Amino acid sequence: MSERCAWCGVDPIYVEYHDTEWGVPEWDSRALWEKLILDGFQAGLSWITILKKRDAFRAGFDDFDPHKVAEYTEADVTRLLDNAGIIRHRGKIEASIGNARAWQEIEAKQGFDSFLWRYVEGAPLQNDILDKAAIPTQTPLSLQISKDLKKAGFKFCGPTIVYAFMEAVGMVNDHQITCHRHAAVKKLAINPNAR
Repeated sequence: MSERCAWCGVDPIYVEYHDTEWGVPEWDSRALWEKLILDGFQAGLSWITILKKRDAFRAGFDDFDPHKVAEYTEADVTRLLDNAGIIRHRGKIEASIGNARAWQEIEAKQGFDSFLWRYVEGAPLQNDILDKAAIPTQTPLSLQISKDLKKAGFKFCGPTIVYAFMEAVGMVNDHQITCHRHAAVKKLAINPNAR
């Protein structure tokens, strides 16, 4: 068996996520928004809880189409609060609707992908971490992004959530150097949309 990051464990859902998604650079604005929303729902919970409910989240939130979510009303909030397949937290649900509206504004001005990737100058930060204990939970950069997202109207995007998001969407490569995915993810550092 190939060596993986220490956090991964052996649960097949986690292994699949680690081996195919985590740390892979994401350049799509809608997909970035989805991941940020899911990371917000994770607050206070484990990521595997979110992964197990991700399909239900996608169904409940119109496949995370921010244009549709931005139009949600109190009836949609009630519908989602009644959905046992997701995390039923009113504050997080309402924040997702507000975050969709904030996403629309950023997307119209500059593109949500450009807004986020400018923080790392369009290329993933490459960390060479050996020990899991050396991986930060937040950084000055995640604090700055968090502040800027909040200024733009986002909620549930504190610096710890933002750092986890940055790792997940490949803005930073925090695969341990002993992990078989470290080098593979490092090779994906070029934005295919860059001109």
